[in-house]
Amino acid sequence: MSVFQVDEQNGVTLAKLRNIGLMAHIDAGKTTVAERILYYTGRTHRMGDVDDGDTTMDWMDQERERGITIVSAATTTYWRDHRIHLIDTPGHVDFTVEVERSLRVLDGVIALFCGVGGVEPQSEAVWRQAEKYGVPAIAFINKMDRAGADFERVVADIERRLEARPVPVVLPLFEGEDFVGVLDLVAEQAVYYRDEDLGATYREEPVPEDKREEFEACRKRLIHDVSEQDEALFEKYCLDEHIGPDELRAGLRKATLSGRVVPVLCGSALKNKGIQRLMDAVVDYLPSPADLPPTVGFCEDGKPVERVHSSEDSPAALAFKVVTDRHVGRMVYVRVYSGKLEAGSYIYNATKGKRQRIGRLLQMHADRQEKREVLYCGEIGVAVGLSDTTTGDTLCDQENPILLEAIEFPTPVLSVSVSPRSSAEKDRFARALACLAAEDPTFTVARNTETDETVISGMGELHIEVVVERLRREFGIDPEVGAPRVAYRETMTRPARVEHKHVKQTGGRGQYAHVVLELEPLAPGGGFEFSNEVRGGAVPREYVPAIERGVLEAMAEGVFADSPVVDVAVRLVDGSAHEVDSSEMAFKTCARRAFREGFLRGAPQLLEPVCSVTITAPEEFSGAVTGSICSRRGRITGIESRSGTQLISTIAPLSEMFGYATELRSITGGRGQFDMRFERYEPVPGELAQEVIRRKRD
Repeated sequence: MSVFQVDEQNGVTLAKLRNIGLMAHIDAGKTTVAERILYYTGRTHRMGDVDDGDTTMDWMDQERERGITIVSAATTTYWRDHRIHLIDTPGHVDFTVEVERSLRVLDGVIALFCGVGGVEPQSEAVWRQAEKYGVPAIAFINKMDRAGADFERVVADIERRLEARPVPVVLPLFEGEDFVGVLDLVAEQAVYYRDEDLGATYREEPVPEDKREEFEACRKRLIHDVSEQDEALFEKYCLDEHIGPDELRAGLRKATLSGRVVPVLCGSALKNKGIQRLMDAVVDYLPSPADLPPTVGFCEDGKPVERVHSSEDSPAALAFKVVTDRHVGRMVYVRVYSGKLEAGSYIYNATKGKRQRIGRLLQMHADRQEKREVLYCGEIGVAVGLSDTTTGDTLCDQENPILLEAIEFPTPVLSVSVSPRSSAEKDRFARALACLAAEDPTFTVARNTETDETVISGMGELHIEVVVERLRREFGIDPEVGAPRVAYRETMTRPARVEHKHVKQTGGRGQYAHVVLELEPLAPGGGFEFSNEVRGGAVPREYVPAIERGVLEAMAEGVFADSPVVDVAVRLVDGSAHEVDSSEMAFKTCARRAFREGFLRGAPQLLEPVCSVTITAPEEFSGAVTGSICSRRGRITGIESRSGTQLISTIAPLSEMFGYATELRSITGGRGQFDMRFERYEPVPGELAQEVIRRKRD
């Protein structure tokens, strides 16, 4: 009998369940922390090492070879009689989709920060993602054993750059230059970790006398910060009464769940120090599903509806990830918000409006599966057999439908053409791309009918590179890959009015449509707006949807640079119809041509994606680095010195950043690195725009 079956019989209450994630900048130590958590909780019997490529959570061959996390991995473990669902997320910006969909279903997060690097660019990005979903966090400052690690500076960094209120609950403990343990401000103890048993055991002693003054000052500050959020604690604090560990934990938990404070811990995962205290903090301060308010969704008629967190309520679950396994088939990761899912039962997909059968249920341990018969409220697991379910779909009871908030994903910014090397691989090639696109909403596949090319798009060079490598390894297809192409956009800069008639007379019934459109630019990010302002029935209502479809088709095709049009408002203000010759097709064709004509009158402008680029390099190379980025049309926005290195913040066009990793390594002797993420679209300078248009049309 598995440990999960035992728990189902004995009952794991919602209060003893934690759904947490690990999030951080790349190379902050997330996977190493996850390995220690699994080891100390007894889930594994040996610690994997990222450098050796034998970690549990980084199970893909590419992850082990590259030493980075590419896909989020889920597992379940236990600590102090609590069941903990843990998701290890990637730190590279190209795989931000994995962080986004994980945070959508998690109740709390561990935010990791490097003791030397502090709050790095992707740390800030994932923190903002967690804020968007209102996910409470605890912070763990890792790598305190490294030269240059500075606990107080990182805490100040969290407060300044993340606009959070960090409250240290431990302090680093050093003997000379060696990091040996922590001072626990809550339990009022010094904790020393043993090197001989990989940190599995530790000793707790009174706080050393030479640290007592600093300890008391920091504990008093902790109590002050927490008591501001708890009336009972504040009264005891004002009366200068002693506040015990249990009272302080309760106050800290209350303040953390409300998002008003962020408990901060520290340690060294690589040196096996501080992880047990981190797990205690997960149990003590992060929420269980029982702490959350009812889940709010919508009925089919658009009215809000609630589901309480109980296995007795009607089922409501969110599909947040889809994976295709060569042995198991299509695996849908789900979070159960209410009710329960049972293997072999039917469930209603409210997003698709389809009834589906759950074939099997699984609990994941990275890439290994453990069979479940039931997934209860609050749990995260995998359903097999839901062939029509995709990321963001809601699963519920057909008699009590609910539609949960879907997940928003960023738009891909980089494209390349791919093709199979032989016609015999065409069908297999198409199926492989469809599988990968179903797994990753930020990876798209399109067919360019003009050039007869298959175009794949992703979030960056590494993202595309990983997808192509997966085609080779998992599907046995070695595609031909074209040069990277940037996802340009078109917009207009001034209003325009256009009148167009589509008249075509043949031997039989002809075609007639007449529209008058007013086009107007919207603010960046405004998208598309369409309105019908025709009065008196000059254009019959049944033809208005066809007019909108014609406009959308023209926008998708592009007008002057064969790139999609964005940020435009279109108003239908007049027109006419013929009682015999008018049709939906005629009005769609007329609208498409009218839009193209009006758009060209509106001073069209080509837009390109620009990225925020943060470069980390030794100070002696800063001049060469700034020179190289400026030669790529980059703009320096800030330079910050940190322990012999410089962080150079820039804004640069994506089109100029291809191959920059190789150039940066050459400039800095292999010691420089950079982080890049899509920021926004900006106009392309005039002469360059003409060159881009010429290349696209050749």
